[in-house]
Amino acid sequence: MIALRDALAAAGVSGPTALTLGVFDGVHLGHRHLLRALHDDAAARGLVSVALTFSNHPLAVLRPELDIVMLTPIGERIELIRTAGVDHVVPVAFTAELSQLSAEQFVTTLRDTLDLRHLVLGPDFALGQGRAGTPPVLTALGQHLGYSVRVVEPLVLERGPARSTAIRDSLAAGDVEAAAEILGRPFSLAAPVVAGEGRGGGELGFPTCNLGLGASQALPADGIYAAWVLVDDQCLPAAASVGTKPTFHDVGPRVVEAFVLDFDGDLYGKDVRIEFVCFIRPQERFASAAELAAQIALDVEATRASLALGQAAKSETG
Repeated sequence: MIALRDALAAAGVSGPTALTLGVFDGVHLGHRHLLRALHDDAAARGLVSVALTFSNHPLAVLRPELDIVMLTPIGERIELIRTAGVDHVVPVAFTAELSQLSAEQFVTTLRDTLDLRHLVLGPDFALGQGRAGTPPVLTALGQHLGYSVRVVEPLVLERGPARSTAIRDSLAAGDVEAAAEILGRPFSLAAPVVAGEGRGGGELGFPTCNLGLGASQALPADGIYAAWVLVDDQCLPAAASVGTKPTFHDVGPRVVEAFVLDFDGDLYGKDVRIEFVCFIRPQERFASAAELAAQIALDVEATRASLALGQAAKSETG
């Protein structure tokens, strides 16, 4: 509990607060729906709005045998929550000690350190040991701890409720367009460009920028995608590849690289962002580098057509 108190005190929040908490992985439309309710409630009550986000996924502590991947790294997550109109974003590390706090201990700490007056939650939310702190329990605790509770119904899109699991499922199927609908923006990856295997420019004739991503980053399914590369205030068309390079490796690590169309500069060492637009084809093993190069040429033309079609559709809709 001391670590939690220290993290909350270090946030420098002043004044009585309205608060929500969760992982907020992806900060998708469903999260923004909840954060908007937090903002509105705080404004109506004259409170400071605070979002507490766990910097690591609780399942990484509670179920360490699981391979947990994240849609957005913590720095990007904090920035996205801020842009949703929240006054303060407080990152807290989820630990084994934290998981043992009762719901009453947890919210009492929030009240004492952040002057909690109002709590905004989704209906499936739970905190505390054994996930006992459900909305009804937290509402009852609030009656004697001095805070109110608002339960916000989930945002339901045409495909169903906006949830991080639905985004992960869409990415696993290579459906980056469905993922974008739930996110409210294209799924993207941001990282520095690192050295690759050197085949792109010389052996294949299509030099690529290779992203230096962490092992916990969620990726789309292996395959080729039409994409945009954002670097140095430029938005450049690109054919992006996700996969293990099966033409050259029987077993290899999953890597993300992009061939930037009509570009002759050096991106090595630069921070870039790849925004995925649509799926072009699945990953394949080719008999030779020449066959792969011929297919890449086709991928480039398919990428041009897909991006042009997307731009035309965007222009028609305003």
